[in-house]
Amino acid sequence: MPRCPWAASEPNITYHDEEWGVPMHDDRKLFEFLILEGAQAGLSWTTILNKRDNYRKALDGFRPEKIARYGAREMKQLLADPGVVRNRLKITATINNAKMFGSVREEFVSFDAYLWSFVGGTPIQNRRRRMADVPARTPESDAMSRDLLKRGFKFVGSTICYALMQATGLVNDHLVTCPRHAELSDISK
Repeated sequence: MPRCPWAASEPNITYHDEEWGVPMHDDRKLFEFLILEGAQAGLSWTTILNKRDNYRKALDGFRPEKIARYGAREMKQLLADPGVVRNRLKITATINNAKMFGSVREEFVSFDAYLWSFVGGTPIQNRRRRMADVPARTPESDAMSRDLLKRGFKFVGSTICYALMQATGLVNDHLVTCPRHAELSDISK
């Protein structure tokens, strides 16, 4: 299968074939990707995929209501856990973002409704032929980043937001030569 070129080995192949770009509407999964994309900043996505199961254990299954109550003890445990990225700023941002997540849900009923509002509720279907054509950010990710930052979220720059949009299917950035592009174009109609 002529996959997108970044999916050349595991765990990227399975992630590409089963998850990346599939429209997602589950609040907990969207929160998971928000946190993982922020953790990835400065690292490879492969590193994060390899640590994802550890993150799920360490962060109580990415339950934002539980993470929002983390204190000094949990922070110390996370900083000592080799199964996650042990960066104090990223861990602090995770706890902070869990708190902000709750306030967004109160205002918008769901985090899903909030995130999808940046693309009008329907995935953007891009038609890129080469990886060099895929931008690091877009006007939509710029708007999402600005709004998240205004609401107090951390590690949500435009590039992180665009990666989140790609991962959770707000945009279809599979190359047109990749079979997943057509498959995902069909399911979003």
